Amino acid sequence: MSLEVTGKIVQVMDEVNGTSARGNWKKQEFVIETAEQYPKKICLSVWGDKVEALKQFKPGANVTASINLESREFNGRWYTDVRAWRLQAAVEGAEGGQFEAHPQEFGQENNENYTATEADDLPF
Repeated sequence: MSLEVTGKIVQVMDEVNGTSARGNWKKQEFVIETAEQYPKKICLSVWGDKVEALKQFKPGANVTASINLESREFNGRWYTDVRAWRLQAAVEGAEGGQFEAHPQEFGQENNENYTATEADDLPF
């Protein structure tokens, strides 16, 4: 699953480093605030070389993050991770949390082949 969210960076947490069986790793979390009627704050994380990509943005910068959502269970509790895999400067006028696709308005079906006739006496 791949989604995009746009917002203003409001906080960048400290970088966390560690070592696992696969080698060294680094992670950094940051919080963005969407620009909707009711703004929401979302904590995202970046891993590995994406930590360097995050450093080019300062708090107050508008960004668009391509994200993946993943949940995992630990000791009977579920934890959800919002991982950003691409960060880019937001396009002016983009609203936070909005998808690019524009669904067709309800009742605006494309009926090019339909022609209403007076003999159309179907009851429904």
